[in-house]
Amino acid sequence: MTRPEEANGPHYDWAGMMEARARTRQAVADIAARIEVGMDEADADRVARSVLKAGGLLRGWHGIYVRFGSNTLRFYGEPSQAGIRLGADDIFIVDIGPVWRKWEGDAGDTFVTGRDPDMARARDDVRVLFDATAAHWREHRATGQALYAFAEARAAAMGWRLNLELGGHRLSDFPHALIHRGGLKDAGFYPVARAWVLEMHIRHPERRFGAFYEDLLLD
Repeated sequence: MTRPEEANGPHYDWAGMMEARARTRQAVADIAARIEVGMDEADADRVARSVLKAGGLLRGWHGIYVRFGSNTLRFYGEPSQAGIRLGADDIFIVDIGPVWRKWEGDAGDTFVTGRDPDMARARDDVRVLFDATAAHWREHRATGQALYAFAEARAAAMGWRLNLELGGHRLSDFPHALIHRGGLKDAGFYPVARAWVLEMHIRHPERRFGAFYEDLLLD
């Protein structure tokens, strides 16, 4: 029996969801490829909107977030500090949640512009952390709560701090918020595949920057 938290709407279609996922992930890559040193986040927002409009993805179930430098510490819905421009040795996050036809996409990733070793490690490690946490879910049928406890401990062992304010969420045919608004990190049950987004947001323990990666939990 399907849990209420894992129900879908009347237009749910897995092939459509996977198409939305592919288009969203490609849009993140295309936006990142057009971000240039010297831009501010208003410039980046214009780039993102242009890419999303061209791909038929401008309608979104959540806002467009392109964060530079210390603004990568900020999370979903939190306003950026104004006036920050992307440097030559810097880090940035692209996070979008567009709707493709009737289905929600969600993707976020981290990119660097230069050779700062800490920033490059953050970009790589957040993906390693995501993969390790997803593998833990698959291998141990962990609850959402156990998943984020695992991720927090693994992040600390890697030298990072995990932001538990970003704790995963449902994804479905639009809008999933009518079905369930709670976070994955609060789920006291084993979350099924193809229904939940796993979010990893880490920060450097001393320097003012972070890294982010998210994707669907897939079997």
